[in-house]
Parts: sequence; C-alpha cells; structure tokens
Amino acid sequence: MASMTRAAEASPLRAASLYRAVWRWHFYAGLLVLPFLAWLAVTGGAYLFQREIDGWYHRDLLRVPVAAPAGAGLPHGAVVAAALAAQPGQWFRYTPAEAPGDSASVGIATASGERVAVYVDPATARVLGQLPERGTLAWQIRRLHSLKVIGPVARGLIEMAAGWAVVLVATGLYLWWPRGRRGGVVTVRGRPSERVFWRDLHAVLGLGVGLVLAFLAVTGLPWSVFLGAQVNAWANGSHWGYPSGVRVQVPMSAVPVADTLAVPWSLQQARVPAAGAAQAPADGHEGHGAGHGGGHDGHEGHGPSLAATAAPAQAMPSAPATAGTRPPLDLDAAMAAFGRLGLAPGFSVAAPQGPGGVYTASAYPSALEGQRVVHLDQYTGRPLIDMGYADYGPVAKGLEWGINVHLGQQYGVANQIVLAVACAGIVLLSVAGAVAWWKRRPAGGLGVPPLPAQPRALWWVVAIIAAAGVAMPLLGLSLLCMLALDALGQARVRWRLGQGAA
Repeated sequence: MASMTRAAEASPLRAASLYRAVWRWHFYAGLLVLPFLAWLAVTGGAYLFQREIDGWYHRDLLRVPVAAPAGAGLPHGAVVAAALAAQPGQWFRYTPAEAPGDSASVGIATASGERVAVYVDPATARVLGQLPERGTLAWQIRRLHSLKVIGPVARGLIEMAAGWAVVLVATGLYLWWPRGRRGGVVTVRGRPSERVFWRDLHAVLGLGVGLVLAFLAVTGLPWSVFLGAQVNAWANGSHWGYPSGVRVQVPMSAVPVADTLAVPWSLQQARVPAAGAAQAPADGHEGHGAGHGGGHDGHEGHGPSLAATAAPAQAMPSAPATAGTRPPLDLDAAMAAFGRLGLAPGFSVAAPQGPGGVYTASAYPSALEGQRVVHLDQYTGRPLIDMGYADYGPVAKGLEWGINVHLGQQYGVANQIVLAVACAGIVLLSVAGAVAWWKRRPAGGLGVPPLPAQPRALWWVVAIIAAAGVAMPLLGLSLLCMLALDALGQARVRWRLGQGAA
C-alpha cells in the first residue's frame, strides 16, 4: 500500500518535471530562433508573390506596349542580335516571351565579366532596358530571405534556426495540450495589457500555424548551406539523385547545368552532356565526382528531386557528328527543335559553351508536371537527354512537391494565400511570445523557466533534441552551446545562493 501511495505521488511529480523541462527548452529554442523566424516569415511571405512584385515594379521591362499575336514575333536570332547591339558581349541565356504582351530576355556576359539581362520587345526588337543578372526586386527579396547577402555563416544560422523551429513546434504542442485547462487552448483570455492575453495568443497561434511552420522548416532544409550539401551528395552518390541518364548514358562535359539556367535542386549538380558523340556505355560511375560540393543556393532553381533509378531519364543517342563535319545550328533552328518537343511556355535556353557544348532548355513552370530539361546536340539538333518530373522516383516526387508548395507555386493563388496567412501568423506568434516573455521575466533577469524537480526529465528532453542534432549537425552544435550557457547560468545561480547564505 505504501509503495502504491508513493507511485501515485510520484506520477504528478514526474508530469510536472517533464512539463518544466519541455518549457525550459521551448524557451531556449524561442529565444534563439524567434527573430530568425519572423525575418524568414516576412521575406518569405513577400517572395510568394514574386511574379506579381516583378510584374508591377519592372513592368517597363517585362511588358511591351502593344502585344504581338502569338507566333508573329521576329526570329529569335534577331531578338538576341538586338540585345547584343545594345549591350556587346556573349549571350549565354535566352528566354522568349512566355505570352503575348511579355518581353523576351537575353542574358549577356560582358567583356568586363559582368552578367546582365537585356529585355527586348519580341515584335519590334526594340530594347526596353537591362538589369544585372538576377537583379530584379524579387531576386533581392529572395537573397534577403536566404541571407545570401551576408554570406554562408548567416545561411548556416538559418539552417540552425530551421532545426530549432521543428523543436519549437514539437515542444509547443506538448505545452499547449489542455490537461484540463479551458483558456489558452482555442480561446484567448484577458486583455492586451495582461500577460495571460499574450501567453494565450501565442499558444492559440502556435496551434494554428505550428504545423505549417514545421512544414516550411523541413522543406527548406534541402537548400541549407550544410545539410543540403550533404543530402545532395548522398542522394546523387547513391543513385537516388538526378536521373541516371543525366550522367551515365551519354558522354558528359565538365560544365554544370546550373551555370546558366534555373533548374531543379538535384540538377544543380548535373553536368551538361557533350555534343557530337555517340552514346557511351552506362558504367554506373560516370560523373559522380562532379559538383557534389554544394547545396541549394538560397532558393535558386527549384526544390529537391532525389530521383530514384526506377524511372531513368530519356537519353537518346546522337549521330556521331562533330564540329569538324557539319556547322552548328543557329538559335532559330534550335528553338524550332525545342518547339517540336513541346516544352512548357516560358522555357529558357542556354547557349552551347564551345565546340563541344550543347543547347540546353529548362522549362520551369509553376506546376511540377511541366518541369523539364532537354539537351540538344548543337550540330544535329538531336535530343541527347530529355528529362522531367515524370522521370523522378516516388521519394523525389514527394520532395519536389514539398518544395513547390513551400514556394507557393503548386496550387496557384490558393497556395499563395494560405502560406501568406501562415507567414503573418508566424510573425504574430513571434511577437506574442516575445511580449509574454517580457511581461513574465523578473527585472534585470532573463526569466528562464525553473529547473524541474526531477533533473532526469530535463536530460530526457535534451537526449531527444540531441538525436535530432545527429541528423542536423548545426542544431547539435548549437545545442552544445546552449547546454554550456545553461550550465554557466545554473552555476551562477548556485554561487549567488551560496553568497546569500554566507
């Protein structure tokens, strides 16, 4: 009977200790990442409307005064020639008008080494103006969102924040659980002048946007500076990355596809095939060493596609033509060949890089199903590689879907609105948490939640976070730092108590 009584008494103590342990680490996680989450929510919410923002801010460059009927524009070569006349250099990318009323753009590398985008009216070849490559307002918002403007260290902080965001959501849901409470579950008590109002608002908002926050954090990790690179290297090295036809079924050059075109995340590491060569034997090793060093560069391109080998890309042998046996195709002939292949409107074309280069087209529409990359032999016009979303395996398709939703693209306006509301909720969630903490903290103190009566509960929570830190090393490293600071804080409190007792 006595043992049963002790067990009954211990159960509430264990529950209270676990609650305090979770609260303590929820507080630390929030203190560490709430500013980052608010920043990412503001910039990410703005970037959801990239097309609308650029369409308004750069309307003089992106739109033409009088829309020419579809198919009635000048030859593509004439458009590129007009751009080169206005800005001498070497063209490396051409994007024809996606629809009537749109301008065409030509990427040009100047003699000084700069890269610029020149915008041209496709009906008249009138040059509308130019910007630095990736110099649109939406691209600047994108750079702010990824903190690329600061450098890789700051982007590492974002990767760490994403890991802690998942911890924040998991611990927040545990703390939110009603346990017989009525207020702060789905209703908000008190007034804005009272701490309980901000505490309840934080809890209710956490319930509303917490899962979306976790989704955004997880689907953003493949772009991260460290984990993204490791996932990319593992995926491609294990044949779960870009389709096998990209690297083993045709001879490959040393030029990355991503040098000139926006492509899916997995293709950031793919190389351009070589022109004018017959199909090479698939030895399973060609190209594994190329480009495994980097993750996604701050949302450049699309999402991750860890394509399984169950659905290889369509690789087609070309005629054994070379630069010495026939002249290369001009841009108009290459565009005609791409047109016959039926790529989605708005695709971009990269120029061949040297006699062994190829024409590469990347179709990058909002819907995943239209995603496609095609390489043409520049001498024969034959497709060397033709791959798209259908070539990816089930895991890759799931990851691509997650990233496309993350970018607000997959489901059109509804996708944008849902994520915009969630981003606004994340900002308000961060503000409510900060105000609740400020009203609770003692004067001159940090207001760290008290230690649990049973210290073992604290270490259970730490062990779970540490397990996640194995998969996300920057989370694990920051956890060690937080443990060290927590230990110093506890030592300081013990020293003060000792001084007071003396």
